[in-house]
Amino acid sequence: MAASVPASLDIASLKAAYAGNLKPIDVVDEIERRIAAHADPALFISRPSLADLHARALALGKADAARLPLYGIPFVVKDNIDVVGMRTTAACPDFAYEPDKSATVVARLEAAGAILIGKANLDQFATGLVGVRSPYGVPRNAFDGDYIPGGSSSGSATSVASGLASFSLGTDTAGSGRVPAGLNNLVGLKPTPGLISTSGVLPACRTLDCVSIFALTVADSWAVAEIAAGYDGEDPYSRQIPLGVRGRAPQTVRFGVPGPKDRRFFGDTLGEAAYVQAIAQLKHAGHQVIEIDFEPFFAVARLLYEGPWVAERYAAIRSFIEEDASRLHPVTRAITLGATSRTAIDAFEAVYALAAGRRATEPVWLAIDALAVPTVPRFWRVEEVEHDPIATNSALGTYTNFVNLLGLSALSVPVGFRTDALPAGITLIAPGGRDAWLSAVGGAIEAEAAPPLGATGLPRPLAGDPGAQVPDGMIGIAVVGAHLSGLALNRELTDLGASFVRTAETIPAYQLYALPGGPPQRPGLVRVADGEGHSIETEIWALSPDGFGRFVAAIPAPLGIGTLQLADGASVKGFLAEGIATAGALDVSHYGGWRAFLAAAGG
Repeated sequence: MAASVPASLDIASLKAAYAGNLKPIDVVDEIERRIAAHADPALFISRPSLADLHARALALGKADAARLPLYGIPFVVKDNIDVVGMRTTAACPDFAYEPDKSATVVARLEAAGAILIGKANLDQFATGLVGVRSPYGVPRNAFDGDYIPGGSSSGSATSVASGLASFSLGTDTAGSGRVPAGLNNLVGLKPTPGLISTSGVLPACRTLDCVSIFALTVADSWAVAEIAAGYDGEDPYSRQIPLGVRGRAPQTVRFGVPGPKDRRFFGDTLGEAAYVQAIAQLKHAGHQVIEIDFEPFFAVARLLYEGPWVAERYAAIRSFIEEDASRLHPVTRAITLGATSRTAIDAFEAVYALAAGRRATEPVWLAIDALAVPTVPRFWRVEEVEHDPIATNSALGTYTNFVNLLGLSALSVPVGFRTDALPAGITLIAPGGRDAWLSAVGGAIEAEAAPPLGATGLPRPLAGDPGAQVPDGMIGIAVVGAHLSGLALNRELTDLGASFVRTAETIPAYQLYALPGGPPQRPGLVRVADGEGHSIETEIWALSPDGFGRFVAAIPAPLGIGTLQLADGASVKGFLAEGIATAGALDVSHYGGWRAFLAAAGG
């Protein structure tokens, strides 16, 4: 008798069931039943045969599950990603081809034990954020078919939200890994450009494209990212970016949010109210919320479609479109042919404008750790988009279009529901390379909000504790001042891929001083005789050996790194000051920590 497949296909639930008597073939058969019951003919463009799925499942059943981190986990890919033995259409039947090998990311996931169950519909040639530009039809929004599913990764998102797969791959150039997540109550992980290989992915804008991950939980999206990420010499845009360790969320994060003049919801008052509530939740959790001027980001966003980057979309299918442009979807054709009016001069001017925009946004990151923006500014109905396809699509990119142009990382997180029962979500955006840190922060926000999984109505599983110990292969470092989470120099850690481990106190053998100089004002920690000092609050962060070396090399005198003794008996490398530094410095030891001193001083 076949084992019962968990109602939820989140990875933790499936792994627990596989640890019992569940077999991959049981999952395959259950998914077949669910797809039939879901009855959305526009969802998949192609699928493996049942015989092929059974063969894959039976082969996995003979494998050592302990050696396969994604053993028996079902997934979907967007049909602009190559899978050997299946056609790649990019939602254009006349363009279809059969690749001779799978995309690097697909090969990595399958090697880890994942089971591909289908290739999903999309906005043709990944051009659009709406999800309605396909000759294969419009995949049904998982909550209400009157509303758009979001694009271009429409089918990838709705398949997971509807409980048909554990995760899916999309692509993201302008926001296609985030907008569909927001419209379907999913997590959407948009990695730092170059972190996940795009080899074997049909390009939209080759210089900007990212492979994205849709999942039911933040933990699931990270589990997939750990397998999918990695340098690929076959991809000229692949980069050697340290993935980092996810760790715990820091207790305080400085979130930048658009001020009132920059909050654009296009008349969707319920969406605006949900965003205001999400910001209130961040404050309630102890985070700082800082209103910033968003115009520098909006200026960069306008470059994507108003500038010459559309020429990259033309270049990706140049021979096909020049042979017979009538074979394209009318809206896709109109957008792509707009590239013919652009010149090389326009391209260089846009490159200059982007460089200026990058420089204009850089100061923002000195004041904040991450942006927290609406994932979608408004829910549009399918008929509204069909009536005005360009304006509605542009509006959906309000808070997404600038991200890849600036090389940033992003994570879309569901935070609950609007009063009309449609999902609400925010997107966290951070500088490139902070993917692990962003996942930790997003996981904490997800746990606080605890919405159900996708459109299944099933409860979100309790998040596992990533651990309060420094991971193997990493080096712990204790910080006591401006490097604490939410303070001015914390980015010097997160830029190096550091992950938060825990808070701790030293033994009562330290004096804490506010050193002259700044900004930012810095403390100096000095060891004294046991019992003659104070216990000082610290944060423990974990760095790779390379990151630790680079961090320590940048520490200016009179500060240095020594070994701190913690109240729980542990010892860890941490900041200490030379004794001479305390001459004329203010002793603030009695506050018990730098945060308490700043609060008392009004800082």
